[in-house]
Amino acid sequence: MKYIVTCGGVYRKWKTPRQLLLFRGEPIVARTVRLLRENGVEDIAISSNLSGFDGFGVPVLVHENGYDATAYNDSRGDWCDVFYPLDAPACYVFGDVIFSGDAVRRIVETQTDDIAFFGSRPPFAREYPKHWIEPFAFKVQDWRHLRRAVEDFKRCDREGRFNRRPIAWEMWNIISRGPDGDVNTIDYDSYVAINDWTCDVDKPDEIPLMEMMSAREE
Repeated sequence: MKYIVTCGGVYRKWKTPRQLLLFRGEPIVARTVRLLRENGVEDIAISSNLSGFDGFGVPVLVHENGYDATAYNDSRGDWCDVFYPLDAPACYVFGDVIFSGDAVRRIVETQTDDIAFFGSRPPFAREYPKHWIEPFAFKVQDWRHLRRAVEDFKRCDREGRFNRRPIAWEMWNIISRGPDGDVNTIDYDSYVAINDWTCDVDKPDEIPLMEMMSAREE
């Protein structure tokens, strides 16, 4: 299985791609690549439509990605462009997430014959930087199911069925419930929960807190 660290799209509130921010002296994307390798993964690539992702020792899969976010829940383009069009089993690991070693290990060791989704789940740690759930990765064995779900995701968006600009949680609802099910309410029991300090980065001041939390556990 190929592991793809997704680093595409544009987030205009950042002067540099979030995936290149430093965490304990290491770019976030470099940390993810390193942790994957430490867990025995050899087939790794970065997927991006941006510059700056060469030099991490893995191929860069260049593709079009029209996702353009100006602020929270204010975006243009399809979020699901995050999925590099690979017609084979793949694990799509979100590049703006700072992972613990245990989180990456759980993703790598989880087996699925279809699609497994990974994200946080309450109750959160007391010092956790967010008070809401965050998505971390999709592990896809049945890539045909994913391709159908991407098309259903886009159709539901065109039809105005989502309560907000859809992202990973809405995509998981399409995968787990089908396009005719409840596409807006998250089933907290349907995905693989990671409940340590693993989280994505929305603000620069979250990084020092996560560095402190990671130092306690690593």
